[in-house]
Amino acid sequence: MRNPYEVLGVSPSASPEDIKKAFRKLAKKHHPDANKNDPKSASKFNEANQAYEIVGDPAKRKQFDGGEIDAEGKPKFQGFEGFGGGGPGGYSRGQSPEGFETFTFRTGGPGGGQQGGFSGFEDILSGMFGGQAPRGARGARGNPFGGGEDFVRPTVGQDATADVTVTLEEAASGVTKRIALATGKEMDVKVPAGIRDGQQIRLKGQGFLGHGGGPTGDAHVKVHVAPHREFKLDGDNLRVDVPLTLYEAVLGGKVRVPTLGGAVELAIPANTNAGRTFRLKGKGFPAKSGAGDLFATVRIMLPATPDPELEALMQKWRDEKPYDPRGE
Repeated sequence: MRNPYEVLGVSPSASPEDIKKAFRKLAKKHHPDANKNDPKSASKFNEANQAYEIVGDPAKRKQFDGGEIDAEGKPKFQGFEGFGGGGPGGYSRGQSPEGFETFTFRTGGPGGGQQGGFSGFEDILSGMFGGQAPRGARGARGNPFGGGEDFVRPTVGQDATADVTVTLEEAASGVTKRIALATGKEMDVKVPAGIRDGQQIRLKGQGFLGHGGGPTGDAHVKVHVAPHREFKLDGDNLRVDVPLTLYEAVLGGKVRVPTLGGAVELAIPANTNAGRTFRLKGKGFPAKSGAGDLFATVRIMLPATPDPELEALMQKWRDEKPYDPRGE
């Protein structure tokens, strides 16, 4: 680990208040809960945390400045009494259940020194994050110079992200999709009915593994709803265009209108103008308060190829029965 003063960006002569301010600034900037998409933030946060554990504690700062401990809080063993033993001033070395190398230190008589360890960084974070240190902010499992506890720092695993694309029909009714996470794991994800474009599904404990026994991170799956060839989503409602022939608009009739649940018949009254919108209640997109509505807008379509008889009829109509729809 780097020199803790360099990590915090302060000089060795900095006051305790300046050191505390520097740590607060770095902790807030790099905290994993505020940087879920930045895999480097956790290491930067932990580095600042470790640095503050050394120079933020008066006793450890004095030991570090005097060359008695290194930047990780471990004793520089030269001249250490009881080296390798279990008596005063001794230490034992081993492994944690997770495979991390651990150290157990004793500085006093039988039973070691004082219990409790250094927890100043938790006090600071509790003030920043509403009463308790947030996830991933806990320190080592014990004071390296008291209590004989393993010096292993548990850290929460990083959250993983993934994307999944569904059709509008799948978003409305719900669907199960196979996804690949950044962790290398593939799994089936249930996309709930009524989900919207851009919403996320949280998969608890499916992120990256934690270190030192820390909890596994979560996975966040962002849902994308693909554009539909016919429907346009408008809040809880759907909108669709309904093509009409010229004679259907003039004479009226029944036409088939698509919905998410299948086509239905819509009665078109005679003399229907282009642009008129019909409301089909409850045929829209599902929502917590009930499905929205479907709004079908009429579009009058002329024949694909010119028709001499239609042109002649329109010319006669223009000459004998002119009208002005623009109201000039």
